[in-house]
Amino acid sequence: MVAAPGGRLIGVAPSKTVDPAELRASLIAVSAWLDDPTVPKPARAELAAAVRLSARTLEQTAPGSSVEVRVPPFVAVQCIVGPRHTRGTPPNVVECDPRTWLLLVTGRTEFADAVQGAGVTASGGRAGEVAHWLPLVRV
Repeated sequence: MVAAPGGRLIGVAPSKTVDPAELRASLIAVSAWLDDPTVPKPARAELAAAVRLSARTLEQTAPGSSVEVRVPPFVAVQCIVGPRHTRGTPPNVVECDPRTWLLLVTGRTEFADAVQGAGVTASGGRAGEVAHWLPLVRV
């Protein structure tokens, strides 16, 4: 909630809908690096676009606010229907680095494997539900 003029509380507008073509293009731009980590890392702007667009796609595909997905330093979104978290540390959190996130998004790795391999930190009883929504796009 945000305070409007006069102190009235209003809901925060949802993120702009992600264009599937823009998401696909951003993922294709980083594909070589995802396939081979020895390839030079993409430019920060390219990496940020792929991470942000994919996380916002998850937010739109699995609306809700019971799980927070964090991909520092680029984005944090809330998703999956359930109890809303309003302050402090959320009870259900999924956090990973940008490369691991994009590997999950594109289906190059499975959620359970990433958790086992320590690429993903998943805390809370509902954090694992994110796996149901992945991959978002196969490129």
